[in-house]
Amino acid sequence: LSFPQRLWKIVESDQFKSIWWSEGGKCVAINEGLFEEEVLERKGPMQVFAMKKMNSFLRKLNLYGFTKTKRNFTRSASLPEFLAEEAAIAAHGKLLYYYNPSFHREYPHLLENVRRR
Repeated sequence: LSFPQRLWKIVESDQFKSIWWSEGGKCVAINEGLFEEEVLERKGPMQVFAMKKMNSFLRKLNLYGFTKTKRNFTRSASLPEFLAEEAAIAAHGKLLYYYNPSFHREYPHLLENVRRR
């Protein structure tokens, strides 16, 4: 699978608590500390991405056209999003939000437009 396809798969999965859809499926929210432990430190057949460092993962997001955004607090989050973010802040702190117009929960067919720059 390509990087965007793998990313889509883990965001959609209930297996990972460190990454989820935010802003109604328009953004990807990442709990930085937990993501490193839960996803990037995996080895062997359980490995999701080739990179081991958060900086490498963030660089890869940028290569695929994702931009870092700030949480839009004027919108009300759904209850699952709110609870996930509250738990993430309590557990490890730093949350990152990334947006790509072709990476949207409701439009998986747009995933083919997410290409490396």
